[in-house]
Amino acid sequence: MAHLLPRPAVFEPADGSFELSSGTSVSGPAELVDAVRLALAVLDLRPAESGTVRVERDASLGAEAYAFEVTAEGVRIAAGDRAGAFYAGQTLRQLLPDEAFRAVARDGWAVTAGRVEDAPRFSWRGVHLDVARHFLPKREVLRMVDIMAAHKLNRLHLHLVDDQGWRVESRFAPRLHEVGSHRPRTITSYYGEEPAFDEVPHGGYYTLDDLAEISAYARARAVTIVPEIDVPGHASAVLAAYPSLDARATGGRKPEPFPVLDRWGISPAILSPLPPTIDFLTAVIDEILGALGETPYVHVGGDECVLDDWAAAPEIVAFQEELGLESLSGLHAWFLRRLADVLAERGSRAVVWDEAFVSGTLRDDTIVMPWRGREVARRAAEAGHDVVQTPVFPLYFDYAEAASEREPIAIGDTITVSDVAAFDPAPESWTAGQRERVLGAQFQLWSERLPDGRAVDYRAWPRGCALAEVAWSGSAGSGFGERLEGHLGRLDAMGVEYRPLTGPHPWQLGGAGRRRHRPGVVRVDKAMKHLEEMTHAGESTRPSL
Repeated sequence: MAHLLPRPAVFEPADGSFELSSGTSVSGPAELVDAVRLALAVLDLRPAESGTVRVERDASLGAEAYAFEVTAEGVRIAAGDRAGAFYAGQTLRQLLPDEAFRAVARDGWAVTAGRVEDAPRFSWRGVHLDVARHFLPKREVLRMVDIMAAHKLNRLHLHLVDDQGWRVESRFAPRLHEVGSHRPRTITSYYGEEPAFDEVPHGGYYTLDDLAEISAYARARAVTIVPEIDVPGHASAVLAAYPSLDARATGGRKPEPFPVLDRWGISPAILSPLPPTIDFLTAVIDEILGALGETPYVHVGGDECVLDDWAAAPEIVAFQEELGLESLSGLHAWFLRRLADVLAERGSRAVVWDEAFVSGTLRDDTIVMPWRGREVARRAAEAGHDVVQTPVFPLYFDYAEAASEREPIAIGDTITVSDVAAFDPAPESWTAGQRERVLGAQFQLWSERLPDGRAVDYRAWPRGCALAEVAWSGSAGSGFGERLEGHLGRLDAMGVEYRPLTGPHPWQLGGAGRRRHRPGVVRVDKAMKHLEEMTHAGESTRPSL
């Protein structure tokens, strides 16, 4: 098999080839033609009444599925929908030399004759990008969409809100971006050291027009934006802007406001769960949905909440009792369920981290992202929730790929390409009903130690290539290692600054404001054991690390 990644279900080479050059004609339904032209933009295919590249809609093919045949006379593509036509174009691109992944084509190329049939194993093939801890400008988000599209990854989960920053314009509540989008400094010391800071302001946010542009750009490339507004915890930035939403401020109290957090870890800052907070968040969500357009999924967080300030507020405890809830954990689940109701009224499904599932009863249609391991994922699936697999091991890419001081600083170690390639999102040990609840898988790029796009590239790829194959094909198939090595030339042509398979380039070890990794301080195997134990704890919402 050629170095196709992710591998298609069927690839049968044949004798002969077809010359695919700049200006080659393409014909078919306009929507499908546009998708193929976008995937093969480097060739500037020209629409025609009868093209040598022909695209047809085939109702027998499922969502995102496609087939094509290359002969000496041309290319015939069949697709179930626009995304399928786009992915057919991406696979055709992989049959060309690596230069086809540059922005400009020098010449045409001969594409080997043959037949491909393909469809995804999982519908959710995701990338989580934390732009709250370190802001990434719009250009980096659009670039991530391009790289995802080349790998048939189709969900970009944008973590827009956390203690360290609020990253979206709000015309309803402008202090969110005026105050919450920046911090005066950022911690630079290692975990366990005396805190030290860079004393450099950090900030940024996306305007609503930016969100509209990002969403349209992604949609054209078969990528769905999944915005995350992480509540009720991780709330320092929100409460720096609007202290009246603080759980401590109920009953007219005026506590010292939280600042936008300048260090990593968890703040006790938590929103009040009372109805005015729901009303406030509803107005903000409406702005975001208005900018993004059709938004099938909205993540509302629910993770790592310290409920102490709820317990200390008589008004909140009384509200819990009025609702007939037995515990504050139940109130935590009620709060997220109420937001899920708001989203459902607007045609969106809520997504939550697994603490929300453990806390109490969610809406049946709420999607759970079980980051704390396979067992809580199985429990959520058994309870009837759709699941997107997001376990720390092996899908938290802020962990180093080697337990070595030759790596740039990471939260811990070790998660390798091989670890990701071996991951099975829907294990055979699960029941058929549980396996059917697995929508797919997603890798996470938490950005405490990812200050810019170059650092993101280094952590994301080529581990992300392995996840792309697992999520599209169901597993990393035979010859994956060889195909991955061949695929790296495409990443080079695209300008992706990935981590070489043999270890970092000298210039990837560090740089201004960066430090090297300290191996063995946080081991992923020990972290996973603790996290899985926490999913059975009575106070499961409390921060686990």
